[in-house]
Amino acid sequence: MRKTLSSILATLVVASLLTAGTAQAAITLYDTEGTSFSVDGSFNTFYVYSESDKDAELGFDREQSRIKMGFLPNWIGFNFSKQVGELKLGGRSSFWVTINDSDQNVTSTGIDVRQFYGTVDADWGQVLIGKDFTLFNRSNIFLDEILLGYGNVSDSLGLIDGTGVSFGNIGTGYTYPMPSAQITYRTPTWNGLKLAIGVVDPSRTTSDGQEDMPRFEGELTYNYTFEDGDITAWTGFIYQDSESNSPTGNDVTTEGVSYGIRARYAGASLVASGFDAQGLGFLLGPGVDTTLGFPLDDLNGDERDSDGYLLQASYTYGPARFVASYGENDFDGVDDYTSPNAKWNNETATGAIFYSINDNLKVVAEYNVNTITIGSNSEEETKTYALLSERKSKDEKVDLFIDCGDAGFIAGRLCQQGPTAKSRQVPGLRV
Repeated sequence: MRKTLSSILATLVVASLLTAGTAQAAITLYDTEGTSFSVDGSFNTFYVYSESDKDAELGFDREQSRIKMGFLPNWIGFNFSKQVGELKLGGRSSFWVTINDSDQNVTSTGIDVRQFYGTVDADWGQVLIGKDFTLFNRSNIFLDEILLGYGNVSDSLGLIDGTGVSFGNIGTGYTYPMPSAQITYRTPTWNGLKLAIGVVDPSRTTSDGQEDMPRFEGELTYNYTFEDGDITAWTGFIYQDSESNSPTGNDVTTEGVSYGIRARYAGASLVASGFDAQGLGFLLGPGVDTTLGFPLDDLNGDERDSDGYLLQASYTYGPARFVASYGENDFDGVDDYTSPNAKWNNETATGAIFYSINDNLKVVAEYNVNTITIGSNSEEETKTYALLSERKSKDEKVDLFIDCGDAGFIAGRLCQQGPTAKSRQVPGLRV
């Protein structure tokens, strides 16, 4: 039985040094005769104090202090473009760095290449080839009002002690658009409409599996502007088949839809988004959730359902932006919390204030609650306080290949429950 949120997980996020007014800006190092090269970066550090309260079967209650990064990791990115006749050739590589993994990796800090792609732009649109964030749930996360905040952490997902970022609203509103190898076509904008269709390197989601076709993802966006406001709406899809060659395995079909709308007028903004899927998982997408030990098929061989939604409101008054947010994900399963097929419910409620002291300095105070229920009623509740400092590059003259609100994370460790262990930590992976 799902319990209503019963206490408060608080997150205080202070001091965000920003040298980027938008996430699309960069420092131009070279720009002449149709060729340009630029660099962008982001650096942030949190002080974090967490309190985790659990039902006895999930482990012991505890408190933990950390110095770590928030929802967005640290990164440095390089962009180039060259006009060749009627074509603009471009590319981007970005390197995402964790700063809070010294105990586990000593001096070998994790560096993750999340973007490494080339682009060809013309009047007919754009073709992207290489590694980038995928399309399903892409706008759901990029338009998250607390993207620069902290978000949810827990012991159940290994995030309190994790070597990477916090999860923001990943798992509590949307799944992560995992950066993957892809070939994606984007149309020109026509009357506010823009379509992106991609073929993506498929994920192995079943034992001894094979995929004779790539994964297909797409997103249709619409933007309408009017005096003092705008409306942005989107819908997306994902589809993949993974066939098992094992006598005891099951074929898994991953399919789902994502959707959302954001309406802004004067200083007010309302955002509502969500997804509904099967064979997807509820955290990091079909491939990674399978790797982490969350089967995408149930005990009868049917794909497990997952869904989620995120509701947010914000108001900007002068230099201050006030945000209220609530989201949750559900993952179908059985009542036994020790089973890999246990059902999950993950909820996060957030209140935040983002205050811009100037173009280069932002102060953020965030108040956040996270509750995880595994199986019928095994629950963990976490309270967290954090302080943030973040710095980004800025050059208002440049608008290259960085998607507004590009996000990502390096996952920490996953805590898996088993019949003989109350809280067994297993080595995680970087994503």
